[in-house]
Amino acid sequence: MEERDGLIAMHQIQGIGWHTLHKLLKAGWSPAGELTLDLLRRLRDLRVPESTVERIRAKWTPSFVRRVKEELVRRRITALTVFDPEYPEYLKEIAQPPWVLYIRGDASLLSGICFAVVGTRKPTHYGRRMARKMASEIASRGWVVVSGMAAGVDSEAHRGALEAGGKTVAVLGTGVDVVYPRHLRRLYAELVEKGAVCSEMPPGTAPHPGLFPRRNRIISGLSVGTLVVEAAERSGALITADCSLEQGREVFAVPGPVTSEKSAGTNRLIQQGAKCVIGVQDILEEFPSLVPPSAEKSTEPSDLSPDERLLLSFIGDEPVHIDELRNQISLPPGELHRHLLSLQLKKRILQLPGARFVREG
Repeated sequence: MEERDGLIAMHQIQGIGWHTLHKLLKAGWSPAGELTLDLLRRLRDLRVPESTVERIRAKWTPSFVRRVKEELVRRRITALTVFDPEYPEYLKEIAQPPWVLYIRGDASLLSGICFAVVGTRKPTHYGRRMARKMASEIASRGWVVVSGMAAGVDSEAHRGALEAGGKTVAVLGTGVDVVYPRHLRRLYAELVEKGAVCSEMPPGTAPHPGLFPRRNRIISGLSVGTLVVEAAERSGALITADCSLEQGREVFAVPGPVTSEKSAGTNRLIQQGAKCVIGVQDILEEFPSLVPPSAEKSTEPSDLSPDERLLLSFIGDEPVHIDELRNQISLPPGELHRHLLSLQLKKRILQLPGARFVREG
């Protein structure tokens, strides 16, 4: 039996979490060896519950280890242990690195240059747009965008990276084979195909509120830095920012309107010393050794006519009504509508209900 196979199998026994595995190794357990009565006694001395000790004694056998290994292969789930050379180096540096990571998709992405993009589950239009824009620009530089596949900012970050043809990793608070929330099934499938999803929880683990804060330390632990796009004062995204600080990583925040509750947390982070980000260059300049020359900011040729550029200059992140545009620009109504349609087709603006327009890219 290989050491890694024994560790993975032990990790999948009900009730065996990070601390119990730590106590097993502290008691002298070898994942490639046998369970002895003396070892089980030492576990009791370390205050491992009797029910857990009995479960270990009954469950952990060579045949069980073999079944766990075969099942992972059958389901195309990669398992990386902290003993493996492929285990992400950045993640090894945190206080409690996962003993086992389960991955569907490209496991090598976890060892790339990763950068976390997180935020509220209920963002404003501004938050959604900024999450997608920032993630797209980060991914286009060759970095891997890491987030939590939650509704809102997280899912927008993953989509932004994928739309840019880049790579992205989702860290789940469930088993790696459990899609949560369910309405993100299509995004999950695309992440498995073009990126990766990972979790420290054994396959089949259902969502539970207590699991999500713990996964945040993995999001930040994989990453050289964390960008919080939009978050209220008590947003879970701020837990990821705290984890990033505790791990000695950089924290960034996108500013928002002072009147917006959804930006109260990010604005507070900036007050407390997080770097204010208004463009991807604000992030890249903090990591000069990680930015290849090809990733330097370039000027994109404009495909807009002079009238379209003028019209676009009056449309920003806040919705503007078509009547306001008419007052600002001296264009016949037909011309105005034609240019607005052209800007939408070029994905520069987005029309909202009520004849209002905002920037899209």
